[in-house]
Amino acid sequence: MSFLALFVSLPTKASTGRMRVWRSVKALGCATLRDGVYLLPDSADSAAALDEVATQALEAGGSGEIYRLSGCDEAQEAALRALFDRGEEYAAIAEEIKELGRSLTSLDGGGGGARKLQPLVRRFEQLVRIDFFPGETQRQTLSLLDALRDTLTRRLSPDEPTTRHADIPRLNLADYQGRTWATRARPWVDRLASAWLIRRFIDPDARIVWLASPADCAADWLGFDFDGGAFSQVGAKVTFETLLASFGLDSFPALGRMGELVHCLDVGGLPVAEALGIESLLAGLRASEPDDDALLARACEVFDWLLKSYEDKTT
Repeated sequence: MSFLALFVSLPTKASTGRMRVWRSVKALGCATLRDGVYLLPDSADSAAALDEVATQALEAGGSGEIYRLSGCDEAQEAALRALFDRGEEYAAIAEEIKELGRSLTSLDGGGGGARKLQPLVRRFEQLVRIDFFPGETQRQTLSLLDALRDTLTRRLSPDEPTTRHADIPRLNLADYQGRTWATRARPWVDRLASAWLIRRFIDPDARIVWLASPADCAADWLGFDFDGGAFSQVGAKVTFETLLASFGLDSFPALGRMGELVHCLDVGGLPVAEALGIESLLAGLRASEPDDDALLARACEVFDWLLKSYEDKTT
């Protein structure tokens, strides 16, 4: 992939021109390679937009030149793409969406919430327009927006149907006791966390079976985290989040925070501060425990500690 690079030089005293150029490259979603060098993915539209910025620099008494460049290898090209990462901007919007959702009880009938949601929608849409390499953070933020829209719609118009990417039916815990649950062997974050959630909150007497292949799952077993399993990824939700929603556990803030962590570690997306440390700890456990039952037992301790930490913070 190639990029267009705008090299801008402005006189020291041209503060007005400098601000005009800066606002223009920011509005276009340019990545900054270094001071005075701005990048956009190579396209006819990008060339025309950067040409306008170069003209602004010339009018301010400076210079503006456009070059085409690309990475010398895959690693360098990945580094150039990473300059366009919008993760922190999506995370800021996502946090405001969650905060608005938490405040709904204090907003009359949902009308106040709807008014507060509109600026967030506009910011999200503006960010999407300059997100040249959309990924999990965009999808996750959109999922939060859609969920809050549904909540507000139900409050404002209880009889109005809502459209969702995928519906997750609410299940009765009593129907899922003393069952055999099965997932793929050598579990990683989503499967470990899901097994912990099952044992701690859904089916305390659950028997967990580790499958060499999903095809080995018996008809009366509850498969999870594989295609065709009873519980797996739904829409933007990883399996852990699907289980939370299926059994109404997503109403607990600490478990919701656990879901954000598992999502981040499993498929990426909105950053979670402690994710890197938890990932390293679980990787060490997985490398040192060849037996999956022993691995789950030790991972459950980690998740227990983490939940306690989240509970303390949310209370």
